[in-house]
Amino acid sequence: MTFDAAAIRAQFPGLDDAQKGKPFAYLDTAATAQKPRVVIERMTALLGREYGTVHRGLYRRAAHTTKLYEDARTTVARFLNAERGEIVFTGGCTDAMNLVAHAWGQAHLKPGDRVLVSGMEHHAGLVSWQAAGFRPEPIPILDDGSLDLAAYDRLLAAGGVKLVGCVHISNALGTINPVAELARRAHAAGALFLVDAAQSAPHLPLDVRALDCDFLAFGGHKVYGPTGIGVLYGRKAVLESIPPWRGGGEMIERVSFAGTTYAAPPARFEAGTPPIVEAIGLGVALEWMMELDRAAALAHEEALFAYAELRLATIPGLRRIGTAASRAGVLSFTLPGAHPADLANVLDMENVAIRAGHHCAQPVMERFGVPATARASLGVYSSREDIDRLHAGLMTCVRLFG
Repeated sequence: MTFDAAAIRAQFPGLDDAQKGKPFAYLDTAATAQKPRVVIERMTALLGREYGTVHRGLYRRAAHTTKLYEDARTTVARFLNAERGEIVFTGGCTDAMNLVAHAWGQAHLKPGDRVLVSGMEHHAGLVSWQAAGFRPEPIPILDDGSLDLAAYDRLLAAGGVKLVGCVHISNALGTINPVAELARRAHAAGALFLVDAAQSAPHLPLDVRALDCDFLAFGGHKVYGPTGIGVLYGRKAVLESIPPWRGGGEMIERVSFAGTTYAAPPARFEAGTPPIVEAIGLGVALEWMMELDRAAALAHEEALFAYAELRLATIPGLRRIGTAASRAGVLSFTLPGAHPADLANVLDMENVAIRAGHHCAQPVMERFGVPATARASLGVYSSREDIDRLHAGLMTCVRLFG
């Protein structure tokens, strides 16, 4: 099985950014992915000569744009093996998580009901519940960065759990969580299950039927699409049980001063003029991904991840944060004598882009006793040359800060 990473990379104009003779090594895909030319060109064309509003006008342009918008919903459904009516467009993954916490949570949770979330959640999977007035309980993390499944079973056995939320892949640790098994155990305890697929959607095949989840969320900009657009999958019966979160146009059946009745899902959750161009751009990005040999792309990323781990292991003093047996895409680390921000600044001078900080996962940093980590993350366009340049830059950091 072969995979031509160079040919893939050539489709991304944003990666053609050499500085002072140094090629651009973009290793921050976990934060946001670069965009293939087909997405950029399609969105530009749409804004230039095809743009119109959706669901409102009867004229030709509006009808055309409405079809493109709803075709994008069909594409998302195919990407997830879901039904069209189970796909809600949101402002992003965080927006989708907030929809669940506020709309489902406030409609279904009563005093004494419990929500569990993994101890490695992105802030979106934790703060959303707190902002909605709830106090989710953490599923502990073991020293290697994997979930403590025995503790999870004890938390479920204590009773009263109505929903479990879990990241599929941790953005701070790279841990791949066994979400299908976690969902099975949640359902056995009478709880719903929510998957944060922000990090897994770009890398792993997603099948909501196989995962048997009740909700799944991801954002467009991490799957090589635009920002400002995300997806919430909700099992049909579950979506139908939830009142709207926001009010406005498009999410109604009839409005009067005497009262309002609401549309069926997914329209019920898409108040106002939606991110039209972004939704269509997301559809193009997912079509582009599905046209790849996904198995070959995954094998390429897995091999590159293994190579990166070997290279990082040769950096004197480097400490890996997150060493679970099952992990992907993300390599977090610290280096003695240097704050992660110092590492990122030195690497930037070498035209190598990584992330430094708490990665919107402050409880994870607290668990491992660090204020922040440096994080290199991979995309389908990443190469061994990127990793070699990361290694060279880190060796420079060793000499500077050691």
